[in-house]
Amino acid sequence: MKIKEVSIKGFKRFTDVSIRELPATARLVVLIGPNGSGKSSLFDAFRVWAGINAQIGNPWEAAYHVKQGMSVPNQNQAVQIQFHQNLPQHPQKTFYIRSGYRNEPDFSVSSVSQPGNIQDAPKVLRLADNDVSVSNNYYRLVWSLVAGLYDRANDDINVKTLREKEIGIISALGRVFDDLVLSGFGESTAQGTFLFNKGTSRDFEYKNLSGGEKAAFDLLLDLIVKLQFYDDTIFCIDEPDLHLHTRLQAKLLDELYRQIPNNSQLWISTHSVGMMARAKELQKKSPESIVFLDFDQQDFDGSVQLSPVKMTRARWIQALDVALGNMATLVAPERIVLCEGKPVTGSGAKRAEFDAQCYRKIFANEFAETDFISVGNASGVLNDRLEIGWAIQTIAKGTTVTRLVDRDDRTEAQIDELRRTGCRVLTRRHLEAYLFDDEILTKLCVQRGIDAANLLTAKRQAIAESVSRGNPSDDVKSAAGSIQSAAKQLLNLTQSGSSLEAFALEFLAPLLAPGTEAYEALKKDVFG
Repeated sequence: MKIKEVSIKGFKRFTDVSIRELPATARLVVLIGPNGSGKSSLFDAFRVWAGINAQIGNPWEAAYHVKQGMSVPNQNQAVQIQFHQNLPQHPQKTFYIRSGYRNEPDFSVSSVSQPGNIQDAPKVLRLADNDVSVSNNYYRLVWSLVAGLYDRANDDINVKTLREKEIGIISALGRVFDDLVLSGFGESTAQGTFLFNKGTSRDFEYKNLSGGEKAAFDLLLDLIVKLQFYDDTIFCIDEPDLHLHTRLQAKLLDELYRQIPNNSQLWISTHSVGMMARAKELQKKSPESIVFLDFDQQDFDGSVQLSPVKMTRARWIQALDVALGNMATLVAPERIVLCEGKPVTGSGAKRAEFDAQCYRKIFANEFAETDFISVGNASGVLNDRLEIGWAIQTIAKGTTVTRLVDRDDRTEAQIDELRRTGCRVLTRRHLEAYLFDDEILTKLCVQRGIDAANLLTAKRQAIAESVSRGNPSDDVKSAAGSIQSAAKQLLNLTQSGSSLEAFALEFLAPLLAPGTEAYEALKKDVFG
């Protein structure tokens, strides 16, 4: 199902609101705006429509649903919805709505019986109601596994395969959490509950998950279980970002979006940076599939018409201001340096933010009010591709943003042109040229009580081998792996990190300190 138009009169916060021009291609609709702007009221309107038209129980309550100061409207006329398709054969599946009050801290069961029709099961009547679903979904999954044992179609598979076949939550959970794995269901006839593996911990119970883990698990589990029964549906989730940190919010939205069938829609209300930023990225990749509806600064005491909006720079600034408010200026550094390096995007790549991490460690003492952010390659720095620079300058008014790129193969004329535009350019080829400077390697040897001659010889040999492979003579980065291996062997370094990046951060960056020529050269390049 896909919504085409909505008309609401005298309901909750709305005097007369219409939502138009919703495309039939939209799979994700994002309601943005501050708390109290009416986002949850829209979902309440959907719930009332479903109660009247989809036969899932009429929640109408004049004291709750009627806009204060207005006469009680005919409940059949208060909310009107047009769809791009005809209602499904079973209209109960038209809407599936989750309230923002999702909290089930613990549960255990001692017996399992066949559950009833999920579309007839009790649901929240109002968006202000508590929405408990985890234990109910546990019952359904366990019963599904029991039924699967008696299905002859499963005769040739083992129990583990059957469990993974019946429970799509396992793979979905792995895409959201790096180290949280659903391992089992306990004994469903004696304190049954979900069991998990995390790190070195095995089979710990659902109640021991963190608040954020429970929140994400609840939404994923519920959606995956319900998709078996709601396959032509508008799914509405009020504030799916609750209890989640920003990076996890983005990964959760990715997975929710992945799970929604093409013939269904996911509606979410949010004012979180993580959710909005990820939805904005999705809109860039698939403009026809992602819709934003902006509830901010709307006068719902009068007539308002909403239509899809694009997340322009001005609207994104406004959304960030709603999400962060004055908090941004409280934690903002005096200066942000946008530098090269793989940005943190949830990929977990070992080089993510390597340059920024090194700069932070090197300049932590002398420039404590400066922070560094890796934003990609030189083009990403110069063009602010991730739009980090302007967002920071908009929200954190007193913060200055500087751009810093590696020298690489640029000519003097190219460097001069970059500097005229306000961009800073390293005088050496890249950051590794400072980290693996002879002076810094010598300090490392002195610190370990070892003569530096052999390590410096190994460095020269590594660079010569790199040149023989076709690299420039100042390309220290291409030789850094060999230099690291020599340092570990000659200095008998143990627990020195499993990667070149870990080695450089742990052993070299702290030595690139005030008093060394390499530090002074880098300081001049970065700060002038």
